[in-house]
Amino acid sequence: MEEEVVNSIRELGKVEYKPKDLKASISEADVLIVRSATKVTKELLDYAKQLKVVARAGVGLDNVDAAECEKRGIKVINTPGASTNAVAELIIGVMICMLRNVQKAHLQMKNKIWDKKNLTGKEIEGKTLGIIGFGRIGGKVADKARALGMNMIAYDPHPRPSESVKSVDLASLYESSDVISLHTVLTEETKRMINKQTIAKMKDGVYLINAARGALVDEDALYEACKSGKVAGAALDVYETEPYTGKLLELDNVYFTPHIGASTVEAQKRIGEELVEKLKNVLK
Repeated sequence: MEEEVVNSIRELGKVEYKPKDLKASISEADVLIVRSATKVTKELLDYAKQLKVVARAGVGLDNVDAAECEKRGIKVINTPGASTNAVAELIIGVMICMLRNVQKAHLQMKNKIWDKKNLTGKEIEGKTLGIIGFGRIGGKVADKARALGMNMIAYDPHPRPSESVKSVDLASLYESSDVISLHTVLTEETKRMINKQTIAKMKDGVYLINAARGALVDEDALYEACKSGKVAGAALDVYETEPYTGKLLELDNVYFTPHIGASTVEAQKRIGEELVEKLKNVLK
């Protein structure tokens, strides 16, 4: 967490930043603040003697056992809107990089290789972007993609009206999309929803982007699809196990970032401000 965020939280009381022994520290804590790496499990909560609030500085709550917190009377809060723009901008950025071979061109130039003829890419204008999960981030991605001339379709179990984004079922989205971007929550139903069977339904040469949750994608299936060319390129910012060291790193048509969707100066500031305001209200 950024130092300015920690300083803002210090205004609310004593802060132990990155405790070496979390189980020992949580025994006397009133508030536990986590990002995505720390798992707030029943076992961890057993050490909490006076915990009142678990605050997730970020969007999802899949690393927090919210049901167990509720049983114990522990309030759970997060900052769902603070990083929306940062993640959406990353999606647009990696999409352009993939279709225009920016990473490959950069690495070749660094190695003093001038291979212009083999770097012909594709334009995103006129392409169909399929958005799985049409919430805050999916909607923001659609806004930005529309300005770039893309056609948008979206699947969401709770569809909401949009003048520029057509709501479709998953089968139609797989069949029609040139680029697919994942923005759904991780549940038992969505876990590894991108798998051998669903990839087979997609267009040949589709591009896939995942900045939501790593476990939405079956790594083995994606590896085979990228290797065969069924998936022309994939961009991943999240992984089922982090830090990621898996076999997808072998492939040149997979683009990697180390879970930096919310890692902008502006987003970190918004996360801190939103978190502090929510804590103030909860701890009144």
